[in-house]
Amino acid sequence: MSEYILRMIGLRVRDLRKKKGLSQEELGERAGVHFSYIGGVERAEKNISLLSLQKIASALEADIVELFQYEKLIGQGLMEKDKNLNDLVEYLVTLDGNDIKKLHILALQLFEDK
Repeated sequence: MSEYILRMIGLRVRDLRKKKGLSQEELGERAGVHFSYIGGVERAEKNISLLSLQKIASALEADIVELFQYEKLIGQGLMEKDKNLNDLVEYLVTLDGNDIKKLHILALQLFEDK
């Protein structure tokens, strides 16, 4: 659950960036950060500082508060899905390689029609 806020901020940044029709490169240039940093934020790989968050919000022509508004994500079920995936990953990392292999085979069998 520790990365949950990073995932939500990242999803929100990506959503706002796409609404503006910007690439990660364009947003990075406007915000004064490298495009790979934008990608890292969107994938919740970066523990973004408040100063960087403000730069990105300004580059998106948005108030920083907008980056914390997840209503659309909630409506799409993304927050619950993200939480479930995060919980699953946290559980999986505790297993040994053989158990992970077994779960992988089971998952493939359960969802082979998809």
